[in-house]
Amino acid sequence: MLRHLLLLLGALALALFVVSPAFAQAAAPAAPVAVPTPGAGDAIDRALGELGGGDAPLSLSLQVLIIMGLLTILPGILLMMTSFTRIIIVLAILRQALGLQQTPPNQVLVGLSLFLSFFIMAPTLNQINSVAIQPYAEGRIGATEMIEKAGAPLHAFMLAQTRVKDITMFAGIAKMGPIAEPKDTPFSILLPAFVTSELKTAFQIGFLIFLPFIVIDLIVATVLMSLGMMMMSPTIISMPFKLLLFVLVDGWALTMGSLASSFSG
Repeated sequence: MLRHLLLLLGALALALFVVSPAFAQAAAPAAPVAVPTPGAGDAIDRALGELGGGDAPLSLSLQVLIIMGLLTILPGILLMMTSFTRIIIVLAILRQALGLQQTPPNQVLVGLSLFLSFFIMAPTLNQINSVAIQPYAEGRIGATEMIEKAGAPLHAFMLAQTRVKDITMFAGIAKMGPIAEPKDTPFSILLPAFVTSELKTAFQIGFLIFLPFIVIDLIVATVLMSLGMMMMSPTIISMPFKLLLFVLVDGWALTMGSLASSFSG
């Protein structure tokens, strides 16, 4: 189990440096420009060979040491390469729309986002395990091939959620050549483009969530003004109505289901 955890973390972390295909945007008619990383695979093979004797299993103490090192970059992987960013932003906007400052508390929102992210990422993680982790554990592939195969499913997931416009923007900023196909987008371009797309999508969903609650606030404020109750805070009166509306439409199930289905495209 410890060895499999090590391999999974290592695959997610090192895939950024191993998978380095050509740079381009999908709509560009220009010829592809391949920008390989010279000697990256050989260097990784040599390093792994020195640490663990080629494809031989690493010692338990060395596995623990590597896992402790990988844990330092795990938050970055979780935030930048999964569905966590979109989910936590939408839930935070939803709490603000309800007019609740600390309910649900931050720990609950983070927990919901984390486990919903595991649910959404399960097919990708299972694919990484089946095409990379298990073959490497059985000795059928080497370390470099394992890392390359592990990066492909994660790359496909991120690419499916990233707008071509964002990829084009970052490719232009980096002054990189055209990409033959979208799947050839390198992680160095895909990562910032993916995060940018996730932020935009999260705020779009948050805007749609906010609209009905704004309508309730406007109605309550108008009624209070017409009754001459100007000193009464509309927020105090509107909050029960917003909670009632949210409960009647089964808001949490609707929100969770909509977030999960938004990644199916």
